[in-house]
Amino acid sequence: MRKNKTTHFMAGILIILFVGIFLVLSGRFLYIQATAEVDGVSLEAWADKQRTSAYPLPAERGKIYDSNRMLLAYDKPTYRLYAILREDYSEGAKKPRHVVDPEETAKTLAPLLDMKESDILDRLQKGIEKKSFQVEFGTKGRGLSLQKKDEIAALNLPGINFEKEAVRAYPNGTFASQIIGFAKKMETGKKKKPQTQTKGVTGIEKQMDKYLSGKDGYISFQRDKYNKKLLHPEEAVKKPENGKNIYLTIDQKIQTLLEDTLSQVEEKYEPERISAVVMDPKTGKIIAMGNRPSYDPNNPTKVENWYNDVISTPFEPGSTIKMFTWAAAIEEGVYNGNEAYKSGQYQPNEKIKPIRDHNGGNGWGAISYDEGFERSSNVAASKLVWEKIGSDKYLEYLKAFHFDQKTNIDLPNEVAGEILYNWPAEKLTTSFGQGTTMTPIQQMKAATALANGGKMMQPYIIEKIIDPNSKQVIEEKSPKVVGEPISKNTSQQMLKLLESVVNGKHGTGKNFKLEDYTVGGKTGTAQIPNPKGGYLIGHENYVFSFLGMAPIDNPQLMMYVSVKQPKLKPKKDGSIPNGAEPVSFIFNNVMENGLHYLNIDPDKQNKTKTEAIAIPSLIGKDVDEMKDVLTKRGLRVTTTGKGKIVKCNVAEGDKVLPNGHIFLVTEKPQMPNIVGWSFRDAMQFAQLLDLKTETFGNGYVATQNIKTGTKIKPGDYLGIELVPLKKQKNN
Repeated sequence: MRKNKTTHFMAGILIILFVGIFLVLSGRFLYIQATAEVDGVSLEAWADKQRTSAYPLPAERGKIYDSNRMLLAYDKPTYRLYAILREDYSEGAKKPRHVVDPEETAKTLAPLLDMKESDILDRLQKGIEKKSFQVEFGTKGRGLSLQKKDEIAALNLPGINFEKEAVRAYPNGTFASQIIGFAKKMETGKKKKPQTQTKGVTGIEKQMDKYLSGKDGYISFQRDKYNKKLLHPEEAVKKPENGKNIYLTIDQKIQTLLEDTLSQVEEKYEPERISAVVMDPKTGKIIAMGNRPSYDPNNPTKVENWYNDVISTPFEPGSTIKMFTWAAAIEEGVYNGNEAYKSGQYQPNEKIKPIRDHNGGNGWGAISYDEGFERSSNVAASKLVWEKIGSDKYLEYLKAFHFDQKTNIDLPNEVAGEILYNWPAEKLTTSFGQGTTMTPIQQMKAATALANGGKMMQPYIIEKIIDPNSKQVIEEKSPKVVGEPISKNTSQQMLKLLESVVNGKHGTGKNFKLEDYTVGGKTGTAQIPNPKGGYLIGHENYVFSFLGMAPIDNPQLMMYVSVKQPKLKPKKDGSIPNGAEPVSFIFNNVMENGLHYLNIDPDKQNKTKTEAIAIPSLIGKDVDEMKDVLTKRGLRVTTTGKGKIVKCNVAEGDKVLPNGHIFLVTEKPQMPNIVGWSFRDAMQFAQLLDLKTETFGNGYVATQNIKTGTKIKPGDYLGIELVPLKKQKNN
């Protein structure tokens, strides 16, 4: 009886417990049904999220052009190959959508991807074993051209698919690379949801990243478990906003001249550094700018020099600063060019170390200050500051020429020099370019005042920013006067003094004479500080430089060149080259040809003007006939076969300097012999033919994998070996 009562009691307790649980669960279900929420999360929204796929629509990064609208940087459309392995992805499909035959797939893809059949098969089989949904094919399966993608797609291989992705491309290799810079894909966003975005790292790519980047869009739709759109997918699309296009002031023709001469000097003299910049002194526009060592932004590995030395590397300039010392004296009204002084050595007082002229302190006796400028006398510069201008007043002029600040050129990572002006000795050495440091672009900015009637111009390299969709000009630069440190009269007197340096009897700049134009400028032979103290010694241990302009009566182009520690090997006659030789080779070639290209009338008499050659209509014309026409006009011409011209690297009306290289492509092109070509010519040719190119080494083409005369088509692989020119000659 007792046992029966206990059983009934426990049964009652259990019934109550189960009823309670039932009521709680029922209540919970009723609540969820009524509110459609769980822990504050909408079930409807959660379900919608689970069956909705969203993909970003990447914005196209803006393009970069030169002043002639030549493309310098763009997003090159490429394709990434991947293979779907899951059999269930083909359920309900009329044709299989996964890899059915791994062996046959590997055999077919191997020659197209330049991969071993066994490597492809191994990837596919391992993916199948791991039950992976898809696999990719590494670097060989990325960066495929449209032609290669179409070639593979035409085979209709089950399970083989492509995804479009943009790769930042620089079609001209090292051309203006330290101006353009480069961009690369970087991970952005949160760690749990990383996103990949192309970001500028150096140069214009970095400086203008916010304009170039654009804004990504997206597409979303409802899908099944295989990521296939539903019949009613409720698709939503937000179009991407492409980046803005940047137009630079640099001129492709003059920049090419500069790049080629820099490469030749680098090859011949093997200097530690070279820097050069060409400017329109009337406006401040940068026409060309380059440095060596440089790098290829398509493959920025093993880079010797990331810096754009023209704007980022201050150094003691040497005697080029004397033009500003003399300008200060003239402007102050204390300069008499005919006044004589004793050259050789100068010591204002016993506490200051004697200043010596560059010929060992021997000097040239009693000479005029005008002759002192011609001869680049350190004593003359020191006496002008100490006895004529006054060191405090001279400092005011240095600041008026903005040597104490950045130029604010529209490039990243500019570094200003420093005026070292604390002790009497420093005040003297600054007058002839020692101690105080400055960059080439600071000197160029200051020199615009000498070339432009006293008005100092703001240097700039971005011409305008344009929206590629609306064609609206977002921003456009114009010339800007940023100071007037000297008068027009002083600038005119300085132009005559600068002319005397190149054309005078005692001038140090005789190497810089041009055939058709009168040049004025100032040479510099700057000592290099020794880390152990003092300065390096030896005839090569200098920074040799020149800042010049032409035609000197009304300068239209101005150029600065510096070559650090060139290897000045003895000539056949045993003489040692002057340090000005590599500098003048760059200056003379770029300025002479650049002025002609810009149609600046020669100011020298009895000279024949060598004009840039205008390109006639070529497309559709007979290749042999046009080759003859262009060759007779002084151009180098390479053809790819017989018949009609269908492509060329120039357009009708373009102006090309003598000895320019023209490529004429025919309907059924054949590979020419490119051995001996420069890297730039080889890359331009490959781009024109849309060849997939791989290079090895640096310098000039030594070997090519495609034999001369072989038929070529877009997407063909061209491998070339590059070696320095001197090695080719030795071989």
